[in-house]
Amino acid sequence: MDVIPAIDLRGGRCVRLFQGDYDKETVFSDNPAATACRWRDLGATRLHVVDLDGAKDGVLTNAGAIQAILSAVELPVGLGGGLRTIETIDLVRSWGIDRVHLGTAAARDPALVRTACLQHPGAVVVSVDARDGKVAVDGWRTATSTDALDLIREMLDVGVGRFVYTDIARDGTNTEPNFQALQQVVATALCPVVAAGGVSSVAHLQRLQQIGVEGAIIGQALYTGELDLPEALRALAAC
Repeated sequence: MDVIPAIDLRGGRCVRLFQGDYDKETVFSDNPAATACRWRDLGATRLHVVDLDGAKDGVLTNAGAIQAILSAVELPVGLGGGLRTIETIDLVRSWGIDRVHLGTAAARDPALVRTACLQHPGAVVVSVDARDGKVAVDGWRTATSTDALDLIREMLDVGVGRFVYTDIARDGTNTEPNFQALQQVVATALCPVVAAGGVSSVAHLQRLQQIGVEGAIIGQALYTGELDLPEALRALAAC
């Protein structure tokens, strides 16, 4: 199972938000490229980058920091936030982004997701960000009435083959993942699922592995040191 460090970008810096609240921000680094190198050196085999400004405003914003990360490490990098047009998706793929994560676009523009799947086969991931089981968009600031599992079913129909599921209430809290919801997501998707939100211990990772998720995106617990990346990788390898 992949353990994927998160690099969340706001104003060119690495930050973490508490439950997606832009007013509850902690800055962890002014150098995203150095942060990427740190996680690579500790054993990460993949990174997850989020343009928080892009997610909020709807347009890719932290291009310089993203390109600096891609130049600094040769790891596969997934990117989400502000990817609302096929032109933007084409652009970041041309930079070397391995996977494009579509959240708001998936909820609002299924035709765009279908086109992206056709033009970039295997590279499209739909990020299902949920609060109380309902999808949230626009950087998690806008609630919808769409059920998370219904969105997954719709996205399967347009050709999506991988999902990230985030329980917003758990994100940045160092509590625990929403294991029950993740079990439902895995059973519904029947394709690779990555967990995010609340992962903060080796025991959490081992339980996620038993549920059958492909990987876990981790931010807060790695940055605070509550979870040690090399230890987590060793524990999963032993399983």
